[in-house]
Amino acid sequence: MNRGFYTIMAAQFFSSLADNALLFVAIDLLVTMKSPAWIIPLLKLSFVLFYVLLAPYVGAFADSLLKGRVMFIANMIKILGCALMFFYLNVHPLLAYTVVGFGAAVYSPAKYGILTELLPPEKLVAANGWIEGLTVTSIILGTVMGGALVTGQFSSMLLGFDLPMVDTGVDTRSEAALCVLIGVYLLAALFNLRIPDTGARYPHQEHHPVKLVVDFANCFSLLWKDKLGQISLAVTTLFWGAGATLQLIVLEWAQKSLGMRYDQATSLVGMVAIGMALGAVLSARYITLRRSLSVIPLGILMGLIVMGMVLVDSKLIAYPLLVIIGAIAGFFVVPMNALLQHRGHVLMSAGHSIAVQNFNENLSILTMLAMYSLMIRLHLGLNTTIVLFGLFMAGVMFFIMRLHKFNQSQHDSLGLIGEAKH
Repeated sequence: MNRGFYTIMAAQFFSSLADNALLFVAIDLLVTMKSPAWIIPLLKLSFVLFYVLLAPYVGAFADSLLKGRVMFIANMIKILGCALMFFYLNVHPLLAYTVVGFGAAVYSPAKYGILTELLPPEKLVAANGWIEGLTVTSIILGTVMGGALVTGQFSSMLLGFDLPMVDTGVDTRSEAALCVLIGVYLLAALFNLRIPDTGARYPHQEHHPVKLVVDFANCFSLLWKDKLGQISLAVTTLFWGAGATLQLIVLEWAQKSLGMRYDQATSLVGMVAIGMALGAVLSARYITLRRSLSVIPLGILMGLIVMGMVLVDSKLIAYPLLVIIGAIAGFFVVPMNALLQHRGHVLMSAGHSIAVQNFNENLSILTMLAMYSLMIRLHLGLNTTIVLFGLFMAGVMFFIMRLHKFNQSQHDSLGLIGEAKH
């Protein structure tokens, strides 16, 4: 990998670190405001809203400018969202977090699209292993960081820091936490400015809103009709929706079933992320693009293991269980991401294919988080929710596996991958 790739990795790490820490700071804000429990899933939902609404436009925007510049602009939007949350007495955290989500929606097509511009197809699985591994590391550290920023000794230390003869206006632990996160986003923005020009140019970009929607619809249809694209897209769509919901389920499970405090529960969420990092590294090492579809059955296994959470009431069992769940997830999602990016790059431009991917994955997140919020509102038991969640995931993955076998009987999938390399 060249220096430009590592610069992209650094920018992605710090931006993702702040994104993940901000979620737990925002949750703490809602708890401080004594918001109802069913509001918390809506926080995550508000973050991904613009991924769906802006999907027809962000791909064209990512392809109209240098990717590093797009990522810089997106990070500045995230900083604006943090600033709005700082003044939460006038701006509700849900609205402020939605602005951060707007920045993330702009950021994503550039972040993934630049990989296909910078690297040859044979390095995409390894590159995705790097980016997913580093992203997961940022999730681990961001989760721990978010919990530490709003609880305990670290929070008190931040509030105790002041500039001589200057009134900073920082009076609460949430405000102090937000100042730290704005600094992290600024660091990511500095790395964005160092991302090299890959030389890729997409000369014709539509600007008319209706034409952009029509163009996006064509790309959407093209990727879902592709025999390889539809399988990888279906898997990643399910994975990210399930992952976002599982993050909140683990938080609640840790507090109710294991008797852990909020800051301890955030560290338990990090166990899933540690497992994902291990799985991503192993996948990048042993799974090639040509063998990427062989990992599909692991999705069924993951759903079945998730249901085992209802039998656990010991931290000693909970930690390794969540690491195993994360490892399985990381091992099967990295090859699927690489295959999807490769097919999208072959069938259309990098930015447009990632925009289609984001639309599907975040529509899945919106749907699954809305269902989870409804379950809380209906006072469904936690164990019932976990079992339904695991069954749903295993069932959908089984359907995808059967669809892939049917596609193989109609087409030579390996041939399609080989074909794409020419």
